[in-house]
Amino acid sequence: MALRLYAATTSDGKLRDFYTAAQTHSISIEPLPALRTIPPPLEDGTTFQANATLKAIYYSHFASGELVLADDSGLEVDALHGEPGVRSARFAADIGLVDSPDANDNTDVWNNMLLLQKMSEIPDSLRTARYHCTLVVARDGEVVQVADGTVEGTILDAPRGTGGFGYDPLFYLPELGKSMAEIDLETKLSLSHRGRAIAALLENMRA
Repeated sequence: MALRLYAATTSDGKLRDFYTAAQTHSISIEPLPALRTIPPPLEDGTTFQANATLKAIYYSHFASGELVLADDSGLEVDALHGEPGVRSARFAADIGLVDSPDANDNTDVWNNMLLLQKMSEIPDSLRTARYHCTLVVARDGEVVQVADGTVEGTILDAPRGTGGFGYDPLFYLPELGKSMAEIDLETKLSLSHRGRAIAALLENMRA
């Protein structure tokens, strides 16, 4: 029987990554049933691992006996002293840049605009950054496995590509000469922070 994990995320982008990973590694990764009806926990951790752990433990109580996978990930920019880090998804919201209740979700647009603004005076040689992902699997309130993945890159001065999500249009991969938003899902999985974290997680769980 294939390994089955329930992903505790409502992010369409993360679910696409997990779906691609499931196909690549011949496992099953499914959205946690009724996740949108479960009140989310307060993500007040100061590290990716802290937030991923609290989410995995919390949501595992809603799927008795099952393996629940939680992800916390983000962008760390060296010139910004590691920002936005664990606040990557809420980078712009933290300074009040949010949509009106009846608007489409422009979170990624606001976050990228703020990043470009903060990086506007930073020279090319100092625009290094990395994506970091921590994955935690829990069952019935107990942590089963933890894994991390990172990918190094630089921050562009304008978005490139229409794929991906989050900061992908601004995250440039020098070895490919493309942004993360310009590569296909299979290539992205093979070298992205989330793809590397998934590979490490499965290797640990099968050891």
